[in-house]
Amino acid sequence: MNTNTQSKSVAALTLGAIGVVYGDIGTSPLYTIKEIFSESTGIALTQVNITGAISAVLWALMLVVTLKYVILVLRADNRGEGGIMALLALAVSTANEAPKRKKILLGLGVFGAALFYGDSILTPAISVLSAVEGLELITPGLSTFIIPVSITILVTLFAFQKYGTNVVGKFFGPIIVVWFTVLGAIGMYHIIQNPMILNALNPIYAFHFLADRGVGVFLAVGAVVLAITGAEALYADMGHFGKPAIRIAWSCLVLPGLALNYLGQGALLLSTPEAVSNPFYLSFPEQLLIPAVILATLATIIASQAVISGAYSITQQAIQLGFLPRMQILHTSAGESGQIYVPAINWFLLIAVIITTITFQNSSAIAAAYGIAVTGTMLITTILSYFVLRYSWKYPIWLALGATITFIILDSLLLASCSVKFFHGGWFPVALGVLLVIAMWTWKQGREILLEHIHEDDPKLEDFVQNIASSTKARIERTAVFLCANPDNVPQALMHNLKHNQVLHKTNLILTVAFLDVPVIAKEQRLHIKEIGSGFWQVMLQYGFMETPNVPKALEDCKIEHVIIDPFTTSYFVSRETVISGHGGKMAKWRDHLFVLMSRNAGSVVSYFNIPNNSVIELGSRVYI
Repeated sequence: MNTNTQSKSVAALTLGAIGVVYGDIGTSPLYTIKEIFSESTGIALTQVNITGAISAVLWALMLVVTLKYVILVLRADNRGEGGIMALLALAVSTANEAPKRKKILLGLGVFGAALFYGDSILTPAISVLSAVEGLELITPGLSTFIIPVSITILVTLFAFQKYGTNVVGKFFGPIIVVWFTVLGAIGMYHIIQNPMILNALNPIYAFHFLADRGVGVFLAVGAVVLAITGAEALYADMGHFGKPAIRIAWSCLVLPGLALNYLGQGALLLSTPEAVSNPFYLSFPEQLLIPAVILATLATIIASQAVISGAYSITQQAIQLGFLPRMQILHTSAGESGQIYVPAINWFLLIAVIITTITFQNSSAIAAAYGIAVTGTMLITTILSYFVLRYSWKYPIWLALGATITFIILDSLLLASCSVKFFHGGWFPVALGVLLVIAMWTWKQGREILLEHIHEDDPKLEDFVQNIASSTKARIERTAVFLCANPDNVPQALMHNLKHNQVLHKTNLILTVAFLDVPVIAKEQRLHIKEIGSGFWQVMLQYGFMETPNVPKALEDCKIEHVIIDPFTTSYFVSRETVISGHGGKMAKWRDHLFVLMSRNAGSVVSYFNIPNNSVIELGSRVYI
């Protein structure tokens, strides 16, 4: 790729990153300052507190978003992919000889992913509600339309997802560029009116603001956290746009726009304290209020995109790592492999977001629940980062601890501060996270138990082939591909075919598809073939956890002498198990039932591996767990 083409590509990805990655954090000015000075925090609206609060927000952006995520965490990519599951795969790959540490890391990573789903539900709800609430300022009588309008916007947003992140990013990017430009311009206007607010650039004001709170520091920090929501989505969406685009967008547009707007809201409050009821909207002249509401509504629709795209990425990774059942995954871009759409997750999120919006009714109520999901995921990301630095990158312990301990302390403070509101809505993401962890862990453990039951009496493949060599069974001049999880055992489908149809194919490929703890596998490492004899070959296909397998396409590269894999004559034999909950299982009875339910609703292995339906023969069996 020449330099000119490469620069155009980075420019396009940067625009897409602005539209997708930074929509979430870019709409935080709508509600952050309002929540800091709300009745629930008890912070008096004094000159010292206003300057200190703005300083705390600015330095939270610098420490957590700029230093931790943009500079440090983006370096912890798993071959270009980001997000907590990609980080988990990196961390777990270092613990193969330490099973206890591996189990703890898996538990942490799965809970972090579950909390991210909570963030993906709360972000669209709070973002859209906070924008539509501007209708009250135009005409109080419009307040009854806030919930219906919000739900209509949310349904439209999720319906638009099928067109892909690329289309969404290009469509939303210019709008968000305008949004950040307006944020900076209106902020600059108020800073010029009252330049005293520039004292907030000094971190001493932030320190004194927090120190003066005493026990109330937790309430203050819990509100300041709202300014950094969206930082984890920045990391989760790295595979969609790449590090350079994300860093350029943050440094050149997003951070300046946010900093100027927060300073501007502070300047407004210094001169007009009564604007505290809604400092964002009241910073606009009255004649610009309606355009501001329209632009903010568009921006908050886009804000939801970052976490929705991140949820798709995490879902794909979780499926490949064995924590979720197979689902339909659609690739929405020929050029960017990370840009995907997962219909099942899309509609699950929509239903959950609508329920959340109706239940909480306003953005302030959701703000209480919001922080725990965000800060919990942040803390887990930092902990996993330590294990990557120490055991994957082989940093000395003092350096690995030095790079993470400050953020662990900071994230712990943020999480503790948000936990103060546990009984005022904070329980919601925690409860959701626990339910999702139970489901994900049940699926992983259930699959291990199921495979153990299926293969416990299977004969060894090499012994079977030796016996077949002297058999007089009829063999037909075609190729059969038998999918199996354990390449050393005889596939169930082969046993059933031989038992019921009394026939063998001349060419038999015993195919195993394996997903490794890396995002992408090089083409030359994809295929591994071993001849067993008597027309039998073991074939191993390897994929990364960010790839969607296409078995027929991969087998086109399967070069075996005198063997032709013709897509029109090759038959794929698949074993389909009907799982039944039995007595005395390794899991609790209710978990058995949950696994059975998930198993029966899992996507078809045929469509997941892109195998043509007219080439498949399914042979079923009943398995008790």
